Amino acid sequence: MTTSTLPTDAGLLVLRVGVGATMAAHGTQKLFGWFDGGGLDGTDRFFTASGYPSGKFFPVLAGLSETLGGIGLILGLFTPLAAAAILGVMLNAMSVKWGAGFFLPKGIEYEVVLATAAGGLALTGAGGFAFDRFLGLRDYKLAYGVGAIVLAFVAAGITLLIRN
Repeated sequence: MTTSTLPTDAGLLVLRVGVGATMAAHGTQKLFGWFDGGGLDGTDRFFTASGYPSGKFFPVLAGLSETLGGIGLILGLFTPLAAAAILGVMLNAMSVKWGAGFFLPKGIEYEVVLATAAGGLALTGAGGFAFDRFLGLRDYKLAYGVGAIVLAFVAAGITLLIRN
């Protein structure tokens, strides 16, 4: 059963593009230093200071998750996995900033909004204006979204167990 309508599809497109572009840009800051980002070296220093093992693995993982997850959301391509990538990174970001309060500039409100949007998109699917419809995901099933959210929490949990 599909409940897709033109207004719903348009709303999901706007949400996907907004969250996806934000996350893709943020990922390119980590990977390439674009948009005044730290690049891999700066991101590695930040991650190491935040308790992650030194090396490029976690900066590359976070950067790719944000960049590819963001592009996936923009295109509506493999939306459950794209949303899981964003949600997993945001769960880790919240754990790094935990204890600094809720509100910006040091709090977690930004990460909570992005994580909530990613979780919502995982549950709803991409809508009609998306490449997923060509992959047979037009009639989206709640199990896809729940599976994506579980995947994000498991991946984030494993990453956090590795963090000092």
